[in-house]
Amino acid sequence: MNRPSTLVGAVAHRPLLRRMLRPVVVFALIVVAGMVGFSTLDGVGIVDALFWLLDPTSIELHFQNHDGPATFIKAYAIVILSGLIVASLWIGETLFSAAFGGQIQTELKQMQLERNIKELDDHIIICGYGTFGKTIAARLRDADREVVIVEQQDAQYQRAIDDGVLAVSGDARREETLTDAGVKRADTVIGAIDDSNANIQISIAASQLAPTVTLVVRAGDQRDEALARRAGADEVVIPEVVSGEQVCTNL
Repeated sequence: MNRPSTLVGAVAHRPLLRRMLRPVVVFALIVVAGMVGFSTLDGVGIVDALFWLLDPTSIELHFQNHDGPATFIKAYAIVILSGLIVASLWIGETLFSAAFGGQIQTELKQMQLERNIKELDDHIIICGYGTFGKTIAARLRDADREVVIVEQQDAQYQRAIDDGVLAVSGDARREETLTDAGVKRADTVIGAIDDSNANIQISIAASQLAPTVTLVVRAGDQRDEALARRAGADEVVIPEVVSGEQVCTNL
């Protein structure tokens, strides 16, 4: 039941598939047009019509023993075959440019990244890879904890990938993004964005998808802390308060 939606999702997440889809669809439509056209014009069966597409010389042999609009069908065959050649060249050009432009390698890396995330259990999802999120990720990785970053900004997402961290590109407030990060198998979700409202929304979305997940929310002040607690946060961190306490501890 979920296969059509899964296919649509796969195409939506794969730029190369989106590019390939257009010439492939055009090629398929031309094949269908050729088969339907031959069947309509001369009354041949679908199998014979398909054979005419594969072997145009069979059209000449057919009209040696049958009456019909031979000239018109031959002209139609030229149009169809020309369309198939153009569509085939389009498919080849797309693959060629993807291969030499590095897109295929990028797609393969993305597929491997997604596969690695799907294999995780009891990992920690950090939403936001700014200074705060990056620091948390580094400390957790030093402690041998599995981490998945969710980051909407392209530059910060790429920085996480360059740092060797598993990452998902997208808005962490959206359920599908959290699902891609494996929230239902995660141990903890940390809202580390420099936006208290966004972090609270993340905690609400995460709790709806995974009611047992531990929620840690970064807040701007004590008023935001109260809101985060009411939204279901298990722990609220106010960086300014924490850093101030550390300074006093070191004095």
